[in-house]
Amino acid sequence: MTVKQILDQKGRDVVTVNPTMGTEEAVRFLGDNKIGAVVVTGDGGKIAGILSERDIVRAVGKKGADALTAPISAIMTSKVTTCGEDHTINQVMELMTNGRFRHLPVEKDGRLVGIISIGDVVRRRIEDVEREAEEIKAYIAG
Repeated sequence: MTVKQILDQKGRDVVTVNPTMGTEEAVRFLGDNKIGAVVVTGDGGKIAGILSERDIVRAVGKKGADALTAPISAIMTSKVTTCGEDHTINQVMELMTNGRFRHLPVEKDGRLVGIISIGDVVRRRIEDVEREAEEIKAYIAG
């Protein structure tokens, strides 16, 4: 299975925010949207960073409550790893595991076209394994 197939099933809507958004506002935004990360876009919709719950926790751990008054550009992850629609689930799992992150923006021709989470990847991988098991059972029984 590829990233394109995952996005075709789950949808391509991506919630984005501006790097000038305040951290406290971003915390509410993540909670209101029930998401663990948000892509930060700058001029022309280009990816400027990604803000995750982990970024917020690190900032609060370092600066205390003062971290909530900073713009998200001060605490977001600026070096964003992305993938393409042709990446396989195994390639994406390797990227996420090695990078130690749970959300991966998807780009096509330099444009943001979706985002996948580790939950999306695990769900699809389990479906693949279950389907393979059923095929093996049918082959053995037949």
